[in-house]
Amino acid sequence: MASVQNTYARAFADAVMDGHLDVQKSLKEAQALSALVAESKELREVWKTPSIPVEQKRAVLDAIVAREGVSRIVRNFVAVLIDHRRTNLLAAIVKQFELELDRRMGFAEVEISSARELSDAERRALESKVEALTGKKVRARYQREPELLGGAVVKVGSTIYDGSVSGQLERIREALSS
Repeated sequence: MASVQNTYARAFADAVMDGHLDVQKSLKEAQALSALVAESKELREVWKTPSIPVEQKRAVLDAIVAREGVSRIVRNFVAVLIDHRRTNLLAAIVKQFELELDRRMGFAEVEISSARELSDAERRALESKVEALTGKKVRARYQREPELLGGAVVKVGSTIYDGSVSGQLERIREALSS
């Protein structure tokens, strides 16, 4: 299924980028629609029920679009998913769309875990080091993990940079035991 999600996400990213549309606005609207679908069991049921004609499903979409003020490109994207019976993948496709946009714009999603809350200056310094390391602009998400004791663990994609005290202690323990 991942390839299906990637295919739709790339096609949607192509449409947004080729149309020179507001990337952030399109992403926020797609995320809002995805959240709306996730919250509404009734809406999910309508869109997945094969006995309901596609025209009625699109009419429901158009009512939502009018109420929420969603752009035409996002409306058309969801309409394609309705037509191809892929609305059950909407959340995953939107997440993949976000990652695809980040890749195209040279951003890296980074997860940073630290033992304590970092100050703004510490966050900027850490992000600039990660930018230098990856060669990409950084979008960082921070979380606090007291068990790290000190330092930070930075995850960029599948690569993990462990600068935590607990990580250093573990490396020392392994060196001493070997």
